Amino acid sequence: MPVAAIFVIGFTGDGGNWEHMLTNVVPRAGLRTLWLLAATGAATAIVGIVSAWLVATCEFPLRRVLSSALVLPLAMPSYLAAYAFGEFLDFTGPVQSTYRALFGFHSVRDYSFPDIRSLGGAVLVMSAVLYPYVYLSCRSMFMMQGRAAADVARTLGAGPFRVFAKVQIPMARPAIMVGLTLVMMETLNDIGAVEYLGVNTLTFSIYDTWLNRGSLSGAAQIACIMLVFVVGLLALERWARRQQRFSSHKTTAIVTDAVRLHLRGFRKWGATLFCLLPVLVGFAIPFAVLAGFALRRLENFAEPRLLKALGHSAMISSSAAVATVVLAFVLAYAARSHRSPAISVASRVASLGYGVPGTVLGIGVLMPLASLDNLLDGAMRTYLGVSTGLLLSGTGFAIVYAATVRFLTMAEGTIDAGFHKLSPHLDMASRTLGRNGFQTFREVLLPNMRPAVLTAALLVFIETLKELSATILLRPFNFNTLATLVYEDASRSKVQDASVAAIIIILAGLIPVIMVSRSLDKSR
Repeated sequence: MPVAAIFVIGFTGDGGNWEHMLTNVVPRAGLRTLWLLAATGAATAIVGIVSAWLVATCEFPLRRVLSSALVLPLAMPSYLAAYAFGEFLDFTGPVQSTYRALFGFHSVRDYSFPDIRSLGGAVLVMSAVLYPYVYLSCRSMFMMQGRAAADVARTLGAGPFRVFAKVQIPMARPAIMVGLTLVMMETLNDIGAVEYLGVNTLTFSIYDTWLNRGSLSGAAQIACIMLVFVVGLLALERWARRQQRFSSHKTTAIVTDAVRLHLRGFRKWGATLFCLLPVLVGFAIPFAVLAGFALRRLENFAEPRLLKALGHSAMISSSAAVATVVLAFVLAYAARSHRSPAISVASRVASLGYGVPGTVLGIGVLMPLASLDNLLDGAMRTYLGVSTGLLLSGTGFAIVYAATVRFLTMAEGTIDAGFHKLSPHLDMASRTLGRNGFQTFREVLLPNMRPAVLTAALLVFIETLKELSATILLRPFNFNTLATLVYEDASRSKVQDASVAAIIIILAGLIPVIMVSRSLDKSR
């Protein structure tokens, strides 16, 4: 429904907008978006692939610590990283202050310094916090690839780095494309970081056209074009993974310490530095900047507007988690108990929401809900003389709906993986012992699925807590979540005042990251 609503609004609105958008808005914003996607994709590919290969196949100082620490930037939303780097690299920040002290400069006219508020700055910020998507997918591939292919290549005279380039990279191509697709989806979805850094992407153009210029049809038309980008990314990912199926059958083995390549001399310290830098840039520096501001404002933790935003965030995130998990459970259980093409297609269609940027979802969700509100209000006025107002579009329901659409894929994948760990023989054994289908579900499957359900709910809760793009468009008047509170303060150049709410978001985001790190520990 949201996607259909976008096209209906776009093609039934002012036809003259199309010419203006295609002539003045889309070329500039589209080109910046393409550059941002390409540069961020290249940077995350280099960092993610090389760091994954190093920790999976080589031995060097701090490898075990860094293999888990490299996941930490996942807890840092891109907009928070942008705000932190803006303060860190500002004229009054520690970097430029130290630079001036070392070389005796007194004003900005005495020296030149790269501007973080630029396309290059956006690439730095986005790649610093998004590379773990590539790292995680590639690390699993390098860890679980059979040793046979690499060993055969070495017996034929290939060195370790040639094996990496000629054998392991081609075999890891499906994992690389999955990670890069996620990176580009998140880059396309971002609005807080690109606005703060002054990069006018298509996502920001939607926000600006709708809220600042008052043209909903124009925003919907840009959203239609963005959906072409999304479809193109998904098609590229499918094309790059065509006919890519690698298996070593019985020779598959986890890489162990005994077969790791032990780096010597400057190479081992170079590997340590290469894996340490992404952790510092993507997590340690932004967290230190925001934590430093927050520690000087401890009284803000009791500030009424912060507590109110925290309450709103908890309410919205909890509601989205419950709704999403219920729907995901229905889809996964239907696929388990009734295997049919119709259910398979329904699951695939329902999981497409993650590929739709939040700003696009905002338009697609709001208009159908507003139409339903107006229809209901008109009927109540006519027959009962009572005005119901905006029951759906004027409340947090719209945000919950958008979050459910967007994060259903995440919950469904987690619950489906939980079902796959339960043998179908459990269902059969329960039925032979006299239980019907509902009793089997309630007494056997549901208790065993509790960990997967709780994990899915936690992931959706945290992602909704951090979500900004759709929330900022759909929130009712005078309704702030933690994410929008941070956004408002940063927009007014009060990043320091936003630090307390930012730290709460980061600490909450660390929970799933710690879960991922523990799973990595088990495979090391």
